[in-house]
Amino acid sequence: MSILDATAATRRPWEKFYPPGVDWHAPIRTQPLTRLVDQAVARFADHPFLDFPGLAWRYREFGVLIDRVARRLADLGVGPGVGVGLYLPNVPHFPVAFFAVLKAGGRVVNMSPLDADRELRHKVIDSEIRLAITLAADPLYPKLAAQLGAGGLGRIVVGTPDDFGAPDPRTSAAYARLGGALPIVDDPRHVRFADLLRPSMTALPPDPPTDEVALLQYTGGTTGVPKAAMLTHANLSAAVEMYDLWNRGNDVGMMPGRERVMLVLPLFHIYALTTLLLRGTHNGYCLILRPRFDVDDILADIATVRPTQFSGVPTMFRAIANHPRAATVDFSSLKICNTGGAPLPAELREPFERLSGRMLAEGWGMTETAPAGANSPVNASRRPGATGLPLPGVDIEIRDLDDPARRLPAGEKGEICVRGKNVMKGYWKQPEATSEAFHDGFLRTGDIGYLDTDGFLFLVDRKKDMILSGGYNVYPRMIEEAIYEHPGVLEVIVIGIADDYRGQSAKAFVTLRAGAAPFSLETLRGFLADKLGRHELPTVLEFRDALPKTAVGKLSKKILMEEERPRQS
Repeated sequence: MSILDATAATRRPWEKFYPPGVDWHAPIRTQPLTRLVDQAVARFADHPFLDFPGLAWRYREFGVLIDRVARRLADLGVGPGVGVGLYLPNVPHFPVAFFAVLKAGGRVVNMSPLDADRELRHKVIDSEIRLAITLAADPLYPKLAAQLGAGGLGRIVVGTPDDFGAPDPRTSAAYARLGGALPIVDDPRHVRFADLLRPSMTALPPDPPTDEVALLQYTGGTTGVPKAAMLTHANLSAAVEMYDLWNRGNDVGMMPGRERVMLVLPLFHIYALTTLLLRGTHNGYCLILRPRFDVDDILADIATVRPTQFSGVPTMFRAIANHPRAATVDFSSLKICNTGGAPLPAELREPFERLSGRMLAEGWGMTETAPAGANSPVNASRRPGATGLPLPGVDIEIRDLDDPARRLPAGEKGEICVRGKNVMKGYWKQPEATSEAFHDGFLRTGDIGYLDTDGFLFLVDRKKDMILSGGYNVYPRMIEEAIYEHPGVLEVIVIGIADDYRGQSAKAFVTLRAGAAPFSLETLRGFLADKLGRHELPTVLEFRDALPKTAVGKLSKKILMEEERPRQS
């Protein structure tokens, strides 16, 4: 072995434990996402693309819809450098709009339907979108319409269940679960999605350069006000390639053009967007799109639609394992089950694997990595507690928390740092945050973990205070700022506590102003309802006479976390 080979083996010990046929050094090809979808439409033209209640498309039909909407978006002024917000849940409008925006030359800005009003407004203004797309559903439509005129937002496109033809009762019922239907206001700034489906002769721009930003995906990173990760066509297509290389080698039998993928994770989140929509499209899979997670519906789909892949967050697999009817369901169609978005406890993994007879493969990544990072091998080399091995083309190092230039040896805990073609270009309009996030080409993730001697990655803690609740990032500082608006609150600290269902949830410690009366948790949640998303609302409230402070007088979470730890064990 040469000195260079020995150094590589030391730096990347995980290669020895890769499944047969997986090569860390395999070329990571990148391409514009417009080309990715065009190639899929040509290659899999007559294969099923979408299974939505009462609606089914083949790839050929999907391609026609994308082109029509792209041309109409161009008529509305969408082109290179123009941002378009997608304020959509899991409905067929999403995949059409996503690829159509890119084909028109624009960039997508994902906005979560869970966002509170102020967070939605921040994203509208910060991202500089000129147009946004939503549904004629309550509260989505009125919340977005209220943002018209904020920043450069001048038009909204509004979709309905009958945009793709006469609505099947099952389609209408699926949309109804997302909120009450609303009439579209007669306003020149409100455009019907159905109007985008009419033929147009408008020319579309050529495929964009791979280094052009395709997506602004908002994240708090580790704490604070959400900022947008700039993910390029190269970042996202590289992530697809990395997952493909890994899954081909894992040999679970996933074949291009033949698989049925359950898509219940939210498409506005990077996990589902890349691993299910982009990778599924690239491989000609049929996407079983469902508006939201309902355990009864999922079990029925597994029994009748027979998906071959199911990806979720830990809370979904817990709900399935605990369902009284689950033991009667045949899970044999599933070739692979994946979990991500939050750590997977062993006490959750084992009941699902016993029930289904299928391995639950864990992965780790983040918005800034699009979200490729590490994945579990689907073989005997899996390590209990590990999030997996770095994917092909992904370099992971553990760096000293105080000195990011110092790489730590195996087994020593530090900050997880990542390098690869999938890593974001930077944070939108935040050069200082971008500079702080990188050191010598590696992204400093803010996660604390370690690599064992064989290169398996173990996630230990969060460098900052971020809470992972049901797969969503929850930022204590934002909750604290909202609670401070309550007239009776003097001081507040919010920390994450263990939650059997969500993984973590928020607990608020509050001191009251003189003369203020204590209030209930329900009263507090009601007060916060228009300021925070449902997933951000505290689940526990505790009043204190005083809150702990540091030597310089700053409120300190450390003591409260230490107090809570024994209660959570």
